Amino acid sequence: MARKRKKRGEIKRKLLHKYRLVILNESTFEEKISFKLSRLNVFVTGSLFIIGLIGLTTLLIAFTPLREYIPGYSSTKLKKQATELTYKTDSLVRTLYYTNRYLDNVRMVLRGDIENSEVNRDSLFERFKLDPASVNLTPIKEDSLLRAEVALEDKYNLFERNVRNTNVVFFPPLSGTISQSYDTQKKHYAVDVVAPLESPIKSVADGTVIFAEWTADTGHVIIIEHRDGLLSVYKHNASLTKGQGDIVSSGEVIASVGNTGEYTTGPHLHFELWNNGVPLNPTDYIDFK
Repeated sequence: MARKRKKRGEIKRKLLHKYRLVILNESTFEEKISFKLSRLNVFVTGSLFIIGLIGLTTLLIAFTPLREYIPGYSSTKLKKQATELTYKTDSLVRTLYYTNRYLDNVRMVLRGDIENSEVNRDSLFERFKLDPASVNLTPIKEDSLLRAEVALEDKYNLFERNVRNTNVVFFPPLSGTISQSYDTQKKHYAVDVVAPLESPIKSVADGTVIFAEWTADTGHVIIIEHRDGLLSVYKHNASLTKGQGDIVSSGEVIASVGNTGEYTTGPHLHFELWNNGVPLNPTDYIDFK
């Protein structure tokens, strides 16, 4: 027991024993700096220095770009690119969804499955209608003045105003005789224009070709998308001069009159005009003579 106590006292004496660290001038042996040290002080100071160095290194790695140079850490540039790619992927998924819906509508146009009575724009806004009982319908002064102004304009208007669904001026795609007119009762949402074989067919307006393929029922078909949600459809062509994705101008030749497809009855052009999924009577907008 006494030996253990003596050993502990010896260890304590060694730890607390004072030493002096002296820095001398080598030439004159002049004392410049001196420190009183002990083994315990050196151990504590060294431990604190090592802990501080480890903490500083951790902070530099965690909060500065230096971590990019350490294997296993991803760079800020890569994270930024990954975030941008995530946003782009989400946008592409939405674009793909809208494109698929658009192509489904185009297929319905090609098959003629859309009836004029099936498309009712007012039904799209049915859930947004307000209860008339909750709306104050009492005329205000500005409303009365506007009504009087409109009535005055209509009273002295000498010309009948013909309001159309579109402001596009159409170029006749073909000159010829109409063999079958537009008839919604028979689900014939087009006009059939008879013309000599291989006669040039022109685009009715500026636009982009969104479909140019062969179909068993209607032969060579080309569909052009115009502004304001308009589509023009040309069927039973002998050949096509434009492909999908081509930009065409009004009056530019896009096909030639043919007699292709199972449902053809002779050389003619089957021409359809659609506005946002609603079939239009082409003769209301185009003179085929």
